[in-house]
Amino acid sequence: MEDINTKSVRYPVATDIKLEKIALKLGRTKKTTVIQMVEYFYRSKKDPLDLNDELLKKELVNGNNRIIGFFKTQEKDFLLPIFSDSGTLVTIAKQHTLYIKDIGKFMAQDLENTKKLAEGMTALQRGIAKTQTHMEDKALLKLRFSKILEYYITQRESLGWTTANVKKEELQAHVRQSLENL
Repeated sequence: MEDINTKSVRYPVATDIKLEKIALKLGRTKKTTVIQMVEYFYRSKKDPLDLNDELLKKELVNGNNRIIGFFKTQEKDFLLPIFSDSGTLVTIAKQHTLYIKDIGKFMAQDLENTKKLAEGMTALQRGIAKTQTHMEDKALLKLRFSKILEYYITQRESLGWTTANVKKEELQAHVRQSLENL
């Protein structure tokens, strides 16, 4: 079996300190970190001396453009309709507020009218009760008067033509007194 670790690289101590910090940060050995760095530069074809990597810049710009495009699409598809609809909803809400205020005014007026109507109905009921009482009193008065008249007629008939004036006057006085007692 052949050992794959046959090559070695020499570098300064300052570079070794940096490499060790990178390896500790990544949680790998220095050897694994060096192997992965070489693999990275080999695959990406990037020059380690070029700190202003144009491919990386292009990728970042493309990523940013995609993100901005996504936001613009979301804004066009969702936010703008929501804003325009919310303006319409605010207008409708203001109209509904006016309608509700008008309904409130109408209800207050209707309440006042209902109170007046209830007062009128109460007064009408009192008037009807008073009229009913007067009608009952009138009927009772007619009945009593009818009894007095009947009494007068029967007594007058029984007296005849020959009866003294004193008896006639007593009858008249009795009938008058009965009428006054009504």
